[in-house]
Amino acid sequence: MSEINFNEAAGRIAAEYPEAAEIMNRRGIDFCCHGQNPFKQACELAGADPEEVAAEIAKAGGAAPVSPVFFDSWPSDLLCDYVLKIHHRGIRREGPEIVKLSQKVVAAHGENHPELSQVAAIFSQSLEALEEHLTKEDMVLYPYLYRLFEAAVKGQRIEPFHCGSVAHPIQVMMDDHSEEGLRHEQIRTLTRDYAVPDDACGSYRLLMEKLKKFRADLHEHIHLENNIIFPRAIADEQRLSAL
Repeated sequence: MSEINFNEAAGRIAAEYPEAAEIMNRRGIDFCCHGQNPFKQACELAGADPEEVAAEIAKAGGAAPVSPVFFDSWPSDLLCDYVLKIHHRGIRREGPEIVKLSQKVVAAHGENHPELSQVAAIFSQSLEALEEHLTKEDMVLYPYLYRLFEAAVKGQRIEPFHCGSVAHPIQVMMDDHSEEGLRHEQIRTLTRDYAVPDDACGSYRLLMEKLKKFRADLHEHIHLENNIIFPRAIADEQRLSAL
């Protein structure tokens, strides 16, 4: 592994070094919603020592205990398939189950843990906003991205996006990502990093596990779009427009 450039965008580092994404996510370092921030700044904003984090990433890359997923090497259409079939489906499958489970846990533990009601409300708001977001991607943005990436492979011109440039809807999607990132950071804070209290029942424990995994999956989803798919789309559009 080459030495990490502290001035390189955190999202770019997560794309180049797959082991970095898991480490930064665990440490609460934002590499997705604000992945354009330099690695050093992203670490410091999370209260982490950049040198220490870089050393951990380097060590993980050298040991390679698990075969990493090099998303940055995937073709663009395969990345789109992955986001739609794994992440979009996952949100729609897991989200309603988490809402039901959170209501059950609030009913059982809400009196002793009043923060749970706020957690349940924030998650429900997030799921509602995400459904609107996913629908816009499913119906408008991704169909165009598939055509754009195919045209890029063939070196062919493509009709412009209906609002002039694909950069416009991409910015809207990225703004949505930032809002959801903030919501799930609120949930992480309210639950004290998904801590399980001594009086927790099995449902409480399961809820914390599911909320933690939902956030991690959402971070991967946002990372793939913000740091790989969307920049490729903008670059391909600019290149094809010059043909």
